[in-house]
Amino acid sequence: MSVSNTSDIFSKMLKIQLIATMAVAAVMFLFFSLHAAVSAVLGGASVLAGAYLASVVARRSVGNTDATAILVNLLKAEAVKIMVIVAVLMIAFVFYKQLVPFALIAGLAAAAIFSGAALSQVKRVI
Repeated sequence: MSVSNTSDIFSKMLKIQLIATMAVAAVMFLFFSLHAAVSAVLGGASVLAGAYLASVVARRSVGNTDATAILVNLLKAEAVKIMVIVAVLMIAFVFYKQLVPFALIAGLAAAAIFSGAALSQVKRVI
């Protein structure tokens, strides 16, 4: 897989995650409150930030043919993703006093679920 294909995959995945997050935020705003919408955006943003930084780490193995090195790099990328998600969520809980936990979890879940769906759709194209 070339560098441009890899960048396209990550770009499409991040776009789908952003759309899913904004859709959940819109629903939260319409049915609940502005604070619920902001909470949903924070939840989705944690996944988006984690996925973006993980993609930067994962791109380092593009062109490498050693299976062990590729696997280690992918595990590093996943660890970075999880640490960033946890860090952003902790910051949100500490600094946003009007946080709506249900909305935060909904935004996080939508972004996480649609990241897997986006990758499965992109794999069909390749």
